[in-house]
Amino acid sequence: MKNEEITRREFVKTAAATAATVGLGASLLPSRVMGANDRINIGVIGVGGMGYGHLDGMCNAAEKGEENLNVVAVCDIYEPRKEGAKARCGGEVFHDYRKLLERKDIDAVLIASPDHWHSRMTIDALEAGKDVYCEKPMTHTWEEAKEVYHTVQRTGRVLQVGSQGCSEDRWQKAHDLIASGAIGKLVWSQTSICRNSKEGEWDYYGIDLNAGPHNLDWDAFLGPATKRPLDLERYFRWRKYWDYSGGIATDLFAHVLHALFKAIGPEFPNRVVSGGGIFIHKNREVPDTFHVLMDFPSNHSVVCMSSMCNEQGTPVVVRGHEATMQLSGGDIVVQPERIFAEEREVLRVPTRGASQADHRHNWLECIRTREKPACDVELAYKTMVAIDLSTRSFREGKVMRFDPEKQEMLT
Repeated sequence: MKNEEITRREFVKTAAATAATVGLGASLLPSRVMGANDRINIGVIGVGGMGYGHLDGMCNAAEKGEENLNVVAVCDIYEPRKEGAKARCGGEVFHDYRKLLERKDIDAVLIASPDHWHSRMTIDALEAGKDVYCEKPMTHTWEEAKEVYHTVQRTGRVLQVGSQGCSEDRWQKAHDLIASGAIGKLVWSQTSICRNSKEGEWDYYGIDLNAGPHNLDWDAFLGPATKRPLDLERYFRWRKYWDYSGGIATDLFAHVLHALFKAIGPEFPNRVVSGGGIFIHKNREVPDTFHVLMDFPSNHSVVCMSSMCNEQGTPVVVRGHEATMQLSGGDIVVQPERIFAEEREVLRVPTRGASQADHRHNWLECIRTREKPACDVELAYKTMVAIDLSTRSFREGKVMRFDPEKQEMLT
């Protein structure tokens, strides 16, 4: 208890100093500093498929005594989802997420809205003194990611981005091996994410034909996006449209690139080019096949490949000048290159997997300890730059360039 109290006092002192520096006074401080035995009150913003899954998972964990938390509020703009969430947790129901954030007893919020709302909701939550779990991708654009990054730095809040694979220990172990020189100079890496379905990615999400102006707030869904007439296809399958998503890049590359960048060390790219197209599933704006090549200032490249029309992907491989690291499946395996075989041995390092519940647990622990979460804001910001530049390259048909020092795109 003594060490815990010292940690809590240090956090308050640091937050107060930061607040004074940026001229925000005590508003930067949390409503309360969490201890190991304090129950964390949580609000959930967006209770569709992913959001309700998180809600149900947290309620189950609390009921089993696995997590000391309470879901006290939920927010959505679609009435049937509100009703389902209310029935599951018994919390207060909100239509406007800003009203939820006004509750002083809420310590943290979990955001599972469409991508184009992520940055605004996250920033508003941080400014309200809440710690945040935001589903991947952290934002819709890299400029929004930059704003979120600086808001986290200024407010001192904990932000976990929902790429649960980052809670697997393989990526940190790989990072430590690479940093120790296990593969020599990093040269290039590859990763992929591939799926297949007859109807097309995201078309398996059902559409409620009973949805309409009487139970769905279409204007609230659109928010900062282009104004359009009510379109249930866009509402229930929003990942297919550029206004609300980056398609494969934001929905799926976020998973594999967060993990890979955690292994090799997050870095802003300086050049990104992508290709692909809508080869099979025509009823969408985003590509169903998408490939990206990224170059980085520390002189290495990353190739990320995907198709939603064929599920045969490629393994995760990190190539160094002296050895190659295999990261798919169970153990990490480091195999010396032929010309260094007499100087190096094969390394095999066991790893453990992680679930979405593990990733949430990591977030809750960091709320208490104020430590950096598994998918923190710096990792998510640098990954989002690579992701967003890849979609812009595809849409504009050109190589995108970025200045890592100035943190701005080059024209």
